[in-house]
Amino acid sequence: QVQLVESGGGLVQAGGSLRLSCAASGSIFSINAMGWYRQPPGKQRELVASITSGGGTNCADSVKGRFTISRDNAKNTVYLQMNSLKPEDTAVYYCNADYTSKYSYTRQISWGQGTQVTVSP
Repeated sequence: QVQLVESGGGLVQAGGSLRLSCAASGSIFSINAMGWYRQPPGKQRELVASITSGGGTNCADSVKGRFTISRDNAKNTVYLQMNSLKPEDTAVYYCNADYTSKYSYTRQISWGQGTQVTVSP
């Protein structure tokens, strides 16, 4: 089992910045990709950004140019730097890891508990 611990959420004014962190621990053989999703109030969860073990990234159009995803493979940690935040970025942000279990060598998905990001006008 893999645990994802998120941190860095909070309340910020429009135009401000926040940095989210997510550290993975547990029965990890390797992490194939990590990502951030968000779920605004009353809406479905959506992909914000993802990054592969090789550093390839994918970003939602709504955050391109404002958000940057990065990772520290040695620490099994992924970061989301969020700049120029807008009220519509308000959501619960969830970390996601696509990993290979060190016990079963099967590919699995794990989710964090979520961290609230609120952007005031």
